[in-house]
Amino acid sequence: MNPTILGICLLIAVGMVSARPNDHKFSMWSHEIINFVNQHSKTWTAGNSKFDDWSMSSIKRLMGVPSYHIGSNSRLPRLVHEVNLEDIPDQFDARTQWPNCPTISEVRDQGSCGSCWAFGAVEAMSDRICIVSQGQNNFHISAEDLVDCCSSCGFGCDGGFPESAWEYFVHTGLVTGGNYNSGQGCEPYTIASCDHHVNGSLPPCQGEQPTPKCTKKCISGYNNTYANDKHHGASAYSIGSKESQIQTEIMKNGPVEGAFTVYEDFLAYRSGVYQHTTGQELGGHAIKILGWGVENNVKYWLVANSWNEDWGDKGFFKILRGTDECGIEDGIVAGIPK
Repeated sequence: MNPTILGICLLIAVGMVSARPNDHKFSMWSHEIINFVNQHSKTWTAGNSKFDDWSMSSIKRLMGVPSYHIGSNSRLPRLVHEVNLEDIPDQFDARTQWPNCPTISEVRDQGSCGSCWAFGAVEAMSDRICIVSQGQNNFHISAEDLVDCCSSCGFGCDGGFPESAWEYFVHTGLVTGGNYNSGQGCEPYTIASCDHHVNGSLPPCQGEQPTPKCTKKCISGYNNTYANDKHHGASAYSIGSKESQIQTEIMKNGPVEGAFTVYEDFLAYRSGVYQHTTGQELGGHAIKILGWGVENNVKYWLVANSWNEDWGDKGFFKILRGTDECGIEDGIVAGIPK
């Protein structure tokens, strides 16, 4: 071959390889990821996930917490508990600890919007309001209100910051609002549910949903005004990354919000105790931690995702505990409702 032509071909080939991490479609190697995990991981199982020919940019947009924010020191004041290790059980599940609070057991759906930062917050806020009221106040704090109206929290559907969500809860307050199509509360979620990397009954998520407009208005027929429906936090704080501090906080006050770095293999999680096995980094993701336990001598955190119940283990997952796996123990934030 002509040397000049050979050189051009090599340059084209190198360009294609270098572009692949940014432009590839996940269906190219979803089966390879699943097979690799199931052959090499001793603690968790990957399943028949559907990667839907998504572009890398669409996947990363749905992560919702900037990568640089994972592991950074929160600007919120740090609450330090007096810990008695003998009081911390091997297993704890907030769903059984507070059975009169149904939101603790619920898995929500952020849809095609990078709003995990808001969902991890409003889920824990809803749980804690119920816990403080001893089961008397059962309602959803509105993800819609937080995503659409908190300009200081970040970028709406393009991601945000968990601690800012809790600050907003204290300083501005949030109205009630149920899930998509629920008609519940002042401002229910307006972004449709979708399938997150699975072959379910819903349309696949696409990651292109713009942030809805902030209306500051309750839906028609709701029996309260937007201003009067506001619920506030009395405090917002961070929890140190020490395992016993996080456990004590959950036992005393309820589920907390956390964030961690997501890698490609996490999308295919089905069961067991997740730890990063293969694949490149996709971004940061916020979640709700509601307990912990031990499975086959492996310690884990029990976590609720916001990708509906078709993903993972009926919407939940377990992740390695005590070693700051993927940064899961850094950046824990929470607060006390008024």
